[in-house]
Amino acid sequence: MINIETLDDRLKKELTDYLAGFITSERLETINRVLEYRTRYLTVVLEDIYQPHNASAVLRSCDGFGIQDVHIIEREHRFSPNKGVSIGADQWLTLHRHRSRGEEATIDCVSRLKERGYRVIAATPHEGKKHIDEIGLDKKTAVLFGAELEGLSDTALEASDDYAMIPIAGFVESFNISVSAAVCFYALTDRLWDSEYPWRLSDKEKAQLRLEWVVQSLRAGERLVEKFLEEREGDS
Repeated sequence: MINIETLDDRLKKELTDYLAGFITSERLETINRVLEYRTRYLTVVLEDIYQPHNASAVLRSCDGFGIQDVHIIEREHRFSPNKGVSIGADQWLTLHRHRSRGEEATIDCVSRLKERGYRVIAATPHEGKKHIDEIGLDKKTAVLFGAELEGLSDTALEASDDYAMIPIAGFVESFNISVSAAVCFYALTDRLWDSEYPWRLSDKEKAQLRLEWVVQSLRAGERLVEKFLEEREGDS
């Protein structure tokens, strides 16, 4: 498989224009529309989520709310979405996997996010009383979610910068993870979209995703990429 990320910007643009000739104008319009609401200002971290239904529903919500990056911590369990539930949402997202047993995967993931300027928020009903809609958006934000029964590990809680909860009016202590994630995403993006914070993707990021999505929209996408590059190499 050719790594299209290594191509220079001019070649990416030419390749995108070439491949766009094989998809409908409606598909290209959809790609461009979706790109306008994609963000990396918010990102999501899933720690040891192993239930396929929940994993898939969270990915579908990420796509629906425009959150491009999903960080997946695999300590004891492999993250395995159910395609029937995600409806292919994972193909439009950028999944970052952090694999190792024990606390190393969590530490590695959280450390990398902080190095990139993210404030790390643990979604939990057990720590603090700050509601999710009280979380400030003046800084890039990563929200951590744990597995259905176990919740977040002590390592994740200790490494977080703050905690957020969803108000509950019933007898249950919390919603399941897929519902919790969707509620959190709505609360955050609803404020973010109307803000002046720099939440939109850069032109370079949009160009990269546009190319990836055009390739994924084509059944013979990889082969067409190879054909284009072969012809370019022959002309040089």
